[in-house]
Amino acid sequence: MEFFTVSMLNGLSYGLLLFMLSSGLTLIFSMMGVLNFAHASFYMVGAYVAYTISRIVGFWPALFIAPMVVGLLGAAFERFALRRVHKFGHVPELLITFGLSFVILELVQLIWGRTAMEFLPPAVLQGPAFTLINSSVDGISLVWGAAGAQACSAADQAVRIICSPFPATRGFMMFVALMMLLALWLMLTRTRIGLVIQSALTHPEMVEALGHNVPRVFMLVFGAGAALAGLAGVIGGSTFVTEPAMAATVGAVIFVVVVVGGMGSLAGAFLASILIGVIQTFAVAVDYSVLSLFTNLGFDPGPAASSNTLMRLTISQIAPILPYLFLVLILIFRPKGLLGTREG
Repeated sequence: MEFFTVSMLNGLSYGLLLFMLSSGLTLIFSMMGVLNFAHASFYMVGAYVAYTISRIVGFWPALFIAPMVVGLLGAAFERFALRRVHKFGHVPELLITFGLSFVILELVQLIWGRTAMEFLPPAVLQGPAFTLINSSVDGISLVWGAAGAQACSAADQAVRIICSPFPATRGFMMFVALMMLLALWLMLTRTRIGLVIQSALTHPEMVEALGHNVPRVFMLVFGAGAALAGLAGVIGGSTFVTEPAMAATVGAVIFVVVVVGGMGSLAGAFLASILIGVIQTFAVAVDYSVLSLFTNLGFDPGPAASSNTLMRLTISQIAPILPYLFLVLILIFRPKGLLGTREG
């Protein structure tokens, strides 16, 4: 039970980080039809800008300033670069965002170097949010914050106690992601600007006839999507690691999330993020192979199977490719994605 609870919490926190990233990409695609290959690079820039700002004014101001800086950079890129190639179709759009990702990577390495930065969260987020105490006698209990040494040790050697702390940074990540989901939903469905954004997607000529500047709406949406990636970078950079490879680490996975959830579907991106986060987290923690499964069930697989490399592969070893296998299955059986409305 303790393994399931801890793995589920870790999977949910990782899945919500993926949603923080994929939400901005989904917003941009649903509005402009642009698959932004530089989206993960904005995530990286958000982490590095927040690291620099936090050294001057602290973490909490950086949490608000860094996404705004990244959003302005994204809006400027759409205004002066992406808009100029938009009329030529999707391929030039893909190429220019693909090139931007390399430019950002080189600039980050020139400015901050190639080594990882020590981007520490504030003191209030250091340490555990709560601790799960699993006792062989009393079962599972929860203690807010760090559990004392006395709670994690037993006077009787026959009693087995395991303490599993859940980091406060992951809890904060989950809170921010859920607030982001709520804010996006309210903005798109309950505000005038949300109505204009959705109308500009399907009826741009009518929106322009009503006096709205559609290109400016596109610019603001692209900037907002980049800002969401920057916010995810602040949270992810302080929770995990801030380094030049952080964009490549999540870049491919967020495209899997967007396609699996359904191109342009915010609810689909949320569902796919949670599914992929939970599946991959549980897979990493399961150290079983087909061979060990047969052995535990009492079957003798024979010497040929015992020497087979594929039979000896554990689930944790194939965990990194599970999202892509999931993607293949979705494309075969439901090309529109889980909650999507458009093909590919």
